[in-house]
Amino acid sequence: MPMREACGLLGVFSSQFDGSIAKTIYYGLFALQHRGQESAGIAVSDQNSIRYHKGLGLVSEVFKEEDLERLGGRIAIGHVRYSTTGSNSLSNAQPLVVKYHSGELAIAHNGNLVNAYELRNELEQNGAMFHTTTDSEVIAALIARSHKSLTEAIFECTERIQGAYSLLLMSKDKLIAVRDPNGFRPLCIGSYNGSYVVASENVAFDTIGATFIRDVEPGEIVIFEESGLSSIKRRSSRRSLCVFEFVYFARPDSMIDQVSVYQTRWKAGAILAQEHPVDADLVVAVPDSGNVAAIGFSDFSHIPMGMGLIKNRYIGRTFIQPSQRIRNLGVRLKLNPLRELINAKRIVLVDDSIVRGTTMGQIVKMLKDCGAKEVHVRISSPPITHSCYFGIDTSTRKELIASDNNIESIREFIGADSLGYLSVEGLVRATGMRKEDLCLACFIGDYPVETPREGKKYLFEKR
Repeated sequence: MPMREACGLLGVFSSQFDGSIAKTIYYGLFALQHRGQESAGIAVSDQNSIRYHKGLGLVSEVFKEEDLERLGGRIAIGHVRYSTTGSNSLSNAQPLVVKYHSGELAIAHNGNLVNAYELRNELEQNGAMFHTTTDSEVIAALIARSHKSLTEAIFECTERIQGAYSLLLMSKDKLIAVRDPNGFRPLCIGSYNGSYVVASENVAFDTIGATFIRDVEPGEIVIFEESGLSSIKRRSSRRSLCVFEFVYFARPDSMIDQVSVYQTRWKAGAILAQEHPVDADLVVAVPDSGNVAAIGFSDFSHIPMGMGLIKNRYIGRTFIQPSQRIRNLGVRLKLNPLRELINAKRIVLVDDSIVRGTTMGQIVKMLKDCGAKEVHVRISSPPITHSCYFGIDTSTRKELIASDNNIESIREFIGADSLGYLSVEGLVRATGMRKEDLCLACFIGDYPVETPREGKKYLFEKR
């Protein structure tokens, strides 16, 4: 079962009324669907009111033609969600729309706050009422309860919240983009038919025909309004872009903070082949997460690559349930070995990560059941030993097989003939970035900001 990350954001600010603005968001959200498959929503302002539609499921499942046709306006924001703080329920779907002193405010959030529990307690003690179990509503409440201008209220809010947050906020006449001072999650600005667009990844621009302008800087608040674009820059903290954007989360055709995701994954595979060479007949990727790293491994090692695993792309994400029995069944529904390619060969199996180890064990067994002589597992990231509190659904270390098992124990558990992980140094080298500009906490336990105790981010569900 791969890790999941929350969420994908897309916003448009147009200089004039656009009856198809919701369709622009709709098509752009398809390019961000990989960032969240549990719910989707679009909110639109026509400068008088905010209207919205959201629901559980994929973008294609949530919106009908008539939903989009009634959402005309000048400003729009869209969201696709995977839940980390707050369960997968309709009330938690975004954008959230709340009242504040000057009207309505819609908010969409990607990331995870580490002090949401304390802030929510404080707000409740001061009379605030909450209707969701998301940390995003804490952000909305802090802004809505302020009596200052919207921009000042947002700036004030960012002085109090801690953790990962890329935000899109929409009032009746403004679109505002915010990125936390560490820059954990990506956010970028583009132009489209005389309009401004903001997205989690620039691939959304490619889909709608927009042109990339620049990334939102860590600690920056960007305001789009009738008079144009303006920016407020907070003092940046330690820059800490989540390295898993390159390992897994982002699409391979994206650029994150001007770094190519494809090139990073290819280099990670090539460096992995340097660090953990193996005498084998065929390189096989776990699709789609291991595809690019497997190409890099094959290119460097000169071991040919083949499609040894065929992915069924018609299994809905919502089918896979948390129970281990269904997880195991899900692996066989989603992946099938190509027996004639695998039989009697020594296989290098490449994937981006191992979380619990159960999925990888299932895949190794399938390959051996199809006659593979040997299966050598190579992972294009280091062992995940620590929980993430910044937007990945690893709440406790006990879920992570590498947290209390050495590599030999993991190899035995998954049934591989050998197991090699990319080193931390190798992964950093693949990105071409400075080590101090990346969040590597899930590998080394060095958190850029103070974190809560294990599992605390889920306490909204247990109150």
